[in-house]
Amino acid sequence: MKKKLLGLLAFGLFTTAIHAQETVKKEAKNVGNAIEKGAKATGEGVKDGADWVGKTATKGAKATKKGVKKGTKWVGKTATKGAKSVKNTAVKGADAVSDGYKDVKADLKK
Repeated sequence: MKKKLLGLLAFGLFTTAIHAQETVKKEAKNVGNAIEKGAKATGEGVKDGADWVGKTATKGAKATKKGVKKGTKWVGKTATKGAKSVKNTAVKGADAVSDGYKDVKADLKK
């Protein structure tokens, strides 16, 4: 009877070990699949992120170019206005100096 009981226990342990081994194989396969899916998702996310960065950089470059162009035009217009204003002020100042000189010269003659 002891031999039968020991034989049954040995068979039970053997069956349990085989089942455990199969379970470990399945779990390892599941973990591998999960890692593979995660790697694919990460790859797609990185690709999408790179595409977004590229598009955003392109848009930023275009906007910067446009802004610089507008800024250059504004500076040119403002500089032209400033030059005209300085010229007008210089002419008025020169006229005022000339008038003052004439007045002083006339006063000195008297």
